[in-house]
Amino acid sequence: MNEQEILHEQAMILFDRAVRHHLNGELGDAIELYRRSIAIHPTAEAHTYLGWAYSIFNRYDEAIAECHKAIALDPTLGNPYNDIGAYLIEKEAWEEAVPWLEKAARATNYKTPHYAFVNLGRVYEHLGEARAALACYRHAQDLSPLYLPAEWAKNRLLGKLS
Repeated sequence: MNEQEILHEQAMILFDRAVRHHLNGELGDAIELYRRSIAIHPTAEAHTYLGWAYSIFNRYDEAIAECHKAIALDPTLGNPYNDIGAYLIEKEAWEEAVPWLEKAARATNYKTPHYAFVNLGRVYEHLGEARAALACYRHAQDLSPLYLPAEWAKNRLLGKLS
């Protein structure tokens, strides 16, 4: 094993520990471990998750900056595009979120594109474009039939329209 592989493995161990802390609500520990992982061997995933941790504290500008770093490392990863869109929604920059969410939806390395479609639906619904919102929610359901937020959003919007 060469030095780069060793550093990568060490970074992944720290990243895995960070995720466990993150999911247990131990965000201070998670942030510290994400930073240590990135210092050893930066990955798009570590930057994205660090951004997610920042977002929980409403530190959206820092979260977005981490997502930009993630995209620079791996422009095919969909998560940071979706996350930027979600953080812009939280900042009520609705229209600014659209291109980021569209990039997430088209990303070649994204296991949960239905998240991007639900977020796009939220934007279109907020902008008064009910048909576009419904199309997004339905597409999210097509991609992941068991993803309940897509179903709930679609049914809520249909209830408003009837």
